[in-house]
Amino acid sequence: MSKIYYSPSHEYIKVDGNIGFIGITDYAQNALGNVVYVDMPEQGDDVEAGEDFGAVESVKAASDLISPVSGAVLDINEELIDNPRLINEDAMNNWIIKVELTDPSELDNLMDEEAYKSHCESEKH
Repeated sequence: MSKIYYSPSHEYIKVDGNIGFIGITDYAQNALGNVVYVDMPEQGDDVEAGEDFGAVESVKAASDLISPVSGAVLDINEELIDNPRLINEDAMNNWIIKVELTDPSELDNLMDEEAYKSHCESEKH
């Protein structure tokens, strides 16, 4: 069964073994509004925890995507190229990149759902 972790910058990673699916949270897509473009790395690229790997652009703003973990990009969600609004429709099931984790211990630095909800609440104040 996959486990979901969250970063303070509103990315999630669903982890199954040492494979992770990274996207933006529902909170993030709500804040952005209508997503019009997703800038993604290429298959085979490496991502580093805490570094940006792309961007999500909406009618309101552009937001960098910050990788919650380090790893190799195994795949990108090509459906988002033609239909970036899938993120608005269901952010948690429309991942942006699929990575192979190089250091699973980095997951210890991320939040679980409960901690993430508290984080979002504290941002509203």
